[in-house]
Amino acid sequence: MSLMEAFDELCDPRARECAYQLDELLLAAICAVISGAESWTGVVEWSEMKLDWLRQHRPFANGIASHDTFGRVFSLLDATQFEACFVRWMSSIFPSLEGLHIAVDGKCVRGSHDGKQSAIHLVSAWCSDNGLTLGQVRTADKSNEITAIPELLATLDIKGAIITIDAMGCQHDIASKIIAGGADYVLGVKDNQPGLAEAVKLWFDAADEGKMDRPFWDDIQTEKDHGRIETRRCLVTNDVAWLAQQNQHWAGLRSLIMIESTREIIGRNSSGTASVERRYYISSLPAKAAHLARTVRAHWGIENCMHWVLDVAFREDDCRIRVGEAAQNFAILRRIALNLLKNEKTAKLGIATKRMKAA
Repeated sequence: MSLMEAFDELCDPRARECAYQLDELLLAAICAVISGAESWTGVVEWSEMKLDWLRQHRPFANGIASHDTFGRVFSLLDATQFEACFVRWMSSIFPSLEGLHIAVDGKCVRGSHDGKQSAIHLVSAWCSDNGLTLGQVRTADKSNEITAIPELLATLDIKGAIITIDAMGCQHDIASKIIAGGADYVLGVKDNQPGLAEAVKLWFDAADEGKMDRPFWDDIQTEKDHGRIETRRCLVTNDVAWLAQQNQHWAGLRSLIMIESTREIIGRNSSGTASVERRYYISSLPAKAAHLARTVRAHWGIENCMHWVLDVAFREDDCRIRVGEAAQNFAILRRIALNLLKNEKTAKLGIATKRMKAA
């Protein structure tokens, strides 16, 4: 299925016949955002320069609409339906997610605030194996990630996938939904689940101090880069039955994980001290230390390869588009553009350079 075919079912929010067709507006907007446009004015400026090229794909009988028309249409366009078309397009590219790692995390579009209206917050599903965004759901604020995550997962066929979520997603219902969908999970554990967090921490403290006669395995990786040495130690265990005795019932739970990161600054100005951080997780995967260590580390790709790129290459946080549904719809346009740019393999270039080349 082509990109434009995936959006065939998108309903035009305008009630009457219009001079500028929705598919023309959509094609122009996607191509302009790929090529560097960061506002409706930018979309129009690029489209007017490339009108002859655009007419190779759609009639554009009345030329290019004004930036007011683009802004009005995308502010009225049903963002939920627009997102469903985006997911439909990605599902046609990846009909099965079996064996793939899917990271789920939220991001605030900071520039979308307007007076009393807070900035929109989006929860996205990102595939670390190919670096592509699979879908997103808008939340009212960060606390609502708990309700948005199941909505997002419901839009995807997650059977056979590994889902990783930070501590916000460490909820019984979310774990149950992932297992019911035929997938596995790795969920961060923090103080939003205080009983679980304390129990897991005490278990690994005892194991690390040699006070535990129950099974655990470890994997250690060391990297030297950017003037520092980082050692990551992953401890895992399949000793989970005791959690049920503490009224901690988690669907499909098979392993507990501790990641210990030690960072030491090297060089002339180094103090010689090292910082140590420990993070804890629960998982439905078998207790295989090396695999779980890679899976946990891969989760942060959504921050480095998606959120960071959207902020730096697309300047998402600086965008002041905010009327109606326009902020969310423009965010979807950015993710369409990012996926297309990521999937372009002819040259090993950064996203910003690819946008310039596309323009």
